[in-house]
Amino acid sequence: MRKKMGRKSGTKTTLFFLLISLISFLAFAPVLAPLPSFSSHYSLSPRHRHHHHRKVKPRSFEIDDDKFWKDGEFFRIIGGDLHYFRILPQYWEDRLVRAKALGLNTIQTYVPWNLHEPQPGKLVFEGIADLVSFLKLCHKLDILVMLRPGPYICGEWDLGGFPAWLLAIEPPLKLRSSDPAYLRLVDNWWGILLPKVAPFLYNNGGPIIMVQIENEFGSYGDDKAYLHHLVKLARGHLGDGIILYTTDGGSRENLEKGTIRGDAVFSTVDFTTGDDPWPIFKLQKEFNAPGKSPPLSSEFYTGWLTHWGEKNAKTGADFTASALEKILSQNGSAVLYMVHGGTNFGFYNGANTGVDESDYKPDITSYDYDAPISESGDVENAKFNALRRVIELHTAASLPSVPSDNGKMGYGPIQLQKTAFLFDLLDNINPADVVESENPLSMESVGQMFGFLLYVSEYTPKDDKSVLLIPEVHDRAQVFTLCHSEDNSRRPTHVGSIDRLSSKKLGLPNAKCASNISLFVLVENQGHVNYGPYIFDKKGILSSVFLDGIILHGWKMIPIPFHNLNEVPKINLIIEVAHSRFITVSTQRELKDKPGNVSEVPAFFTGHFFIENANQIHDTFISFSGWGKGIAVVNDFNIGRYWPSFGPQCNLYVPAPILRHGENVLVILELESPNPELVIHSVDHPDFTCGSSKSSVHQL
Repeated sequence: MRKKMGRKSGTKTTLFFLLISLISFLAFAPVLAPLPSFSSHYSLSPRHRHHHHRKVKPRSFEIDDDKFWKDGEFFRIIGGDLHYFRILPQYWEDRLVRAKALGLNTIQTYVPWNLHEPQPGKLVFEGIADLVSFLKLCHKLDILVMLRPGPYICGEWDLGGFPAWLLAIEPPLKLRSSDPAYLRLVDNWWGILLPKVAPFLYNNGGPIIMVQIENEFGSYGDDKAYLHHLVKLARGHLGDGIILYTTDGGSRENLEKGTIRGDAVFSTVDFTTGDDPWPIFKLQKEFNAPGKSPPLSSEFYTGWLTHWGEKNAKTGADFTASALEKILSQNGSAVLYMVHGGTNFGFYNGANTGVDESDYKPDITSYDYDAPISESGDVENAKFNALRRVIELHTAASLPSVPSDNGKMGYGPIQLQKTAFLFDLLDNINPADVVESENPLSMESVGQMFGFLLYVSEYTPKDDKSVLLIPEVHDRAQVFTLCHSEDNSRRPTHVGSIDRLSSKKLGLPNAKCASNISLFVLVENQGHVNYGPYIFDKKGILSSVFLDGIILHGWKMIPIPFHNLNEVPKINLIIEVAHSRFITVSTQRELKDKPGNVSEVPAFFTGHFFIENANQIHDTFISFSGWGKGIAVVNDFNIGRYWPSFGPQCNLYVPAPILRHGENVLVILELESPNPELVIHSVDHPDFTCGSSKSSVHQL
C-alpha cells in the first residue's frame, strides 16, 4: 500500500520534502561524527583520530569494536618487555625513562615465583624483588603495565619461574596441569601475589591494564581445566574489571590448545619477526569473541637469546624496524620483546633443550637480547634510532627527549690472589647440612636449589684401572679422588669431567693406596630448563653410580653455600674468602699448585680495586679473557657465571650501584683453569667474542 500511495503523490510534494531534508542535514552535519570503522585492518593516521571517541569513562580500559579503549578514547599499545628482576632497583627509573623516550606507553613484565618464594613459605618482596615499588614507579612515570604473573613464565629464567623446591615434592607434581597438588600450591602463591597487585589495577587507579594467564601454554599442553582454574583464581582476587589475556604462538594448533574461547580471556599472539602479521592477526580473531580482537603481537622480538657456545644473537636494525612498521601502519599494537633485556644475575639463568633432554643448552649471564636498550642501558645505537623513527610516525604526541648513555669506566687490571681451595673450606660447613644416603639424591631433595652440590663416597683401590660410570648427571660433574694414606695428599686430585652431553664413563687412575680412596663429584646446576617438554629438570646425580659395573653405595651430599640474587646462606663461603685479607706464609705455600695440576682444582681468588673519587663510580665490565669457568662476586653481589673458554660472553656487567667509593672486592670461584698471571681487567665495554663463538647478524 505504501508503494502505491507514493506513486500518487505529486512531484512538487516530493521535491519539497527532499529540500527540507537537505537543509536539515546541512544544519546539523557539523556536530555529527562519522561512524567508527569495523574493519580489522582499519588504517587511520593517529593525528586524525577525531572519530576514535566513545562516552568518557573515568579510569576504564576496555576492548570493543576490535580496539582498545582507555577512558573512552581509542588506544594503541606500543609496549615493551622490561623485567624488574633483571635490573638493579637503582636503575629501574633510568631504564623506564629510556623506554618512554623510545615512544613506549606500556611495559610488560613477568613475575617469577622463584624470586619471591625461594624456599617454601619464605617470601621475598624487597630489593630487586620489590614488585610493588616497581609498579608505583611505572605509575609515577605514566607508563601502563601488562603483568605476567605466571605461575609459569618461561623468559629464559631458571625453571621458567617455578621454584625448584617444587621438584622435591613427592609424589612428583605435574607442573602446568590441573594436578590438584600443583594447583593447591598455585592457589597459595597467587593468594599472596594477586592481592598485592590488585590495588595497582587500572580501574583501581593504578597502571595495570591487563594480566596474563600462564604463558604460551599452547606450545606445551592442552589442559583446559588448568587454564579455567587460573582464570577463576585470577577473577577471585582481581575482580571482573581487569582484562585477562593469553599469549600463544601464531599457529592454529597453538591457539587451539592455549586459548579460552569466548570473551572471558583475550587471546594474543606472537610470531617470528619478519612474518606477515596480518594473516596471523586474522587468525587471532577466530579465537576471540566478535569485536574483542584488537590486533596485538604481545611478543614482538627485537633480538634473540644466546646460549653458551653459540654465536651472539643479533638482528638488523632496519629489518626489525620494518617489521614493526607493518604492524603499526595499520593501527596494530605490539609489545617489543625485549625493549631492555638486562642481566641474569646470580644463578637465575634458564636453559633449553634440543632434540632430547641430553641436548642441554644453558643461557649466558647477559640477557642483552640485542634489544634497543642494551644490557647497560645504552640507547645510542642503530636499533633504538630505527625503532624510534617508526614509532614516532604513529604517535600523535611528541616523544620525550632521549637521555644520553650512562658513563662507563674501566678501572684497569686487578691482581688476584688465590685465597682458598674449595675443598679446604668444607670443614666450615655445618654438619647438620650434610645429607647421607645409600644412593645419590638430587640437589633439590637436599635443599640445594641452585649452584653446586658435592657428592662424596669411597671405594677400595685395585691394581687395574677402574671405570666410573654416572648414567645421568645434571648438568656438569667434576670428578676428584683422594688417597688419605699418601703423604702430602690433603687435597683431592682432578680426574676428569662428565656432563649431560658427554660420555658418562671416566677412567680412574691406578692408585697404590693403603686406605680406601675418597671419591668426590662436584656437580654444577647450570640452570634449570625453562621451556619445552623437559622442564621437570632435577639437578645433581640422578642415577646410581657404577664402579667397574657395580653400584657404589654410601654417599654424603654436601651443599656448597653461595648467595643468590635473593638469598644469603647462613655460612657464606664467598664472604669468608673475601675477608681472608691476611694470609700467612705457610698458608701461601699450601695454596701453591702441585706441578702439572695448576688448572685442575676449584679455587677462590680475591682481588681489590680502588675508586678514588665518588664521581668516578660508573658502570664497568669485568673481563675474564684467559680464564676458564666459574662465578664472580663483586662487593658481596653475585654478578653471575663466566665461561670465556666456551664463549661467546667474555665480560660480565657490573652496574655502578654495586660499586663504592674506596675499596671494592672481587671474589671468583674458578672451576677449571685460572689465568697464569692471575690478572682480571675492569673495562668499559661488553665483549661477546670469546671461545669459538663470534657475534653475527641474522634475521631470526
